[in-house]
Amino acid sequence: MDQPTAQRSMDDEIDLDDPPRISTGSSGLDDILGGGLDANRMYLYEGRPGSGKTTIAMQFLLEGARLGERVLYITLSETHRELRLVARRHGWSLDGVDVFELVPPETTLDPERELTVLHPAEMELSETTKLIFDFVAETSPRRVVIDSLSELRLLAQNPLRYRRQVLALKHFFSQRETTVILLDDLSSQQTDLQLHSISHGVVLLEQLAIDYGAERRRLRVVKMRGIQFRGGHHDFTIEKGGLAIYPRLVAAEHHKAFVSEFASSGNAELDAMLGGGLERGTNALLIGAAGAGKSSLALTYAIAAAQRGEHAAFFAFDEGRGTLEARARTLGLPLQEALDTGRIMYQQIDPAELSPGEFAARVRRSVEVDGARVVVIDSLNGYLNAMPDERFLILQMHELLSYLGQQGALTILVLAQHGLVGPMDTPLDISYLSDAVLMLRYFEFAGIVRRAVSVVKKRSGDHEHSIREYKLSSHGVTLGPPLTGFSGIFAGTPHYVGDSKPLMPSGEHDAG
Repeated sequence: MDQPTAQRSMDDEIDLDDPPRISTGSSGLDDILGGGLDANRMYLYEGRPGSGKTTIAMQFLLEGARLGERVLYITLSETHRELRLVARRHGWSLDGVDVFELVPPETTLDPERELTVLHPAEMELSETTKLIFDFVAETSPRRVVIDSLSELRLLAQNPLRYRRQVLALKHFFSQRETTVILLDDLSSQQTDLQLHSISHGVVLLEQLAIDYGAERRRLRVVKMRGIQFRGGHHDFTIEKGGLAIYPRLVAAEHHKAFVSEFASSGNAELDAMLGGGLERGTNALLIGAAGAGKSSLALTYAIAAAQRGEHAAFFAFDEGRGTLEARARTLGLPLQEALDTGRIMYQQIDPAELSPGEFAARVRRSVEVDGARVVVIDSLNGYLNAMPDERFLILQMHELLSYLGQQGALTILVLAQHGLVGPMDTPLDISYLSDAVLMLRYFEFAGIVRRAVSVVKKRSGDHEHSIREYKLSSHGVTLGPPLTGFSGIFAGTPHYVGDSKPLMPSGEHDAG
């Protein structure tokens, strides 16, 4: 075999091997990338100032230092002192990180670099890159971060020279076993597609300002050569310890075997009305006017799960824990005991601070880590109001409900309609995503406000089609016989055509 052919065969064999990935230092980004980055490649992190580039780049280097690798941070924009301050506020130490700054904090210069180590505006681009090459050759790091390309772009003064210098960087590092992260603050007028073509992968970080509440941050993998990644936008927050990235939920990636069985509400009459109860792996939508008893009904499912020895998660957008506890005492439900034992995990959601990705991550944690078998979201109105600038909320909810169904959890959704009586509408139509829909309405008879409930949809089996009156009292939820003497109850205009015997007697212990 001639030498060129033998060499090609050897290269082909090497190419067929799938080398191990290296961690980005962020478990969330590693998950998005399916395991991390390919080693010995050049990548680009780009985003406006304040989007989190420096923080996630430091996580990349600290992960290398943790593994005993030599790592290097080359800074053309921030001083070593500024980087130490950022690290200290995150609880990090830079002891294992070499920092090479081309903007020295003091006027005293190294005698050997008197003519080269100057402020970037006064330094020739070629001499700047030579300094980088010399220091890298001297220290032989395995991981390098260059912060940032904006200074190199200013020194280059024209796109052609800038591209040549970036290509020179790539060629230099390609001869070494070094993984490089370039940072760019998008100071140029347009997206630098030339830089995208040179880089092995590109990650875009964004900071979005909304009309009210905290800013939202998200990232997107624009390109990753040879790596299959999870596309789309992924929410993240900057916390002490680095970026907390919440990969976009893809329900198809999460399948779990479970036994399909009824999950009782703790009320035999309600279970009978539902044809035996609600099945695990399904979701039920409780819809009705404010105060009709939706949250109370949802709470009975969480309490029943706790009494079976299961765990339940209650995500409250609209009311505090004190209000929920007061309602439980009024209904005679042992909520406090379930909270004390950890059977019910109550989480108050701040609508102004939460992104859809972070909320989905909390739900996932409650199911996968805490073992919740019943999940209550009270309410979808609060979820909608928490994300007024977010589009595709229905699609996000579809993925979340599909995920919960595949995990075998019973999900109870609460949705309040606009208005109290008469024709009412909802802020969003999610009924087609629901496996069961329970409608709760007010009606009036003989000067008394009463409540009615009906199962209007249940995919997984038969159910009762009648409308029943129900009461909330110190004995919990009590159902009456079918309201056969009325019509037009759900239209908000009930018309009495029979006697009053089917109506439930009003008592002094009625709640609500």
